[in-house]
Amino acid sequence: METLTRRGRAARLGATALGLGLLLAGTVWGTDDHFPFGPFRMYSTSDPPDAAAPDTRVEGVDRTGAVVDLGQDATGIRRAEIEGQQSRYVADPARLRQVADAYAERHPDAAELVEVRIVIRWYGIEDSRPTGRWRDETVVSWRADR
Repeated sequence: METLTRRGRAARLGATALGLGLLLAGTVWGTDDHFPFGPFRMYSTSDPPDAAAPDTRVEGVDRTGAVVDLGQDATGIRRAEIEGQQSRYVADPARLRQVADAYAERHPDAAELVEVRIVIRWYGIEDSRPTGRWRDETVVSWRADR
């Protein structure tokens, strides 16, 4: 078995020290965007035992009035992408047209969508247990010009 040269040992120690320094700095000052050197708060925090649990979905209304689920299978757009861009959709509801276009591309024979909306279903929680109750909140909506 060969031993490391002084230069090799110094390079490994330097890389280890750099990694540990980044990990420590990320733990103290980092955000989720700095993962893996920053904390991933999704797994390190929890909501209060009586906080409602959100479930975000995208739905559309076609010209016949039918409500259409616009999940990943229907549009090719993952829910996480919608949730991650939610503030941008709220700031500019016309961006939801892209969701309608993605649906139309995948379902050319389907009735045209006249509305797309992001809806959060807030599930009731008491003492860390579901209550069986919920309320829906439409956070943003786009309507097609007719």
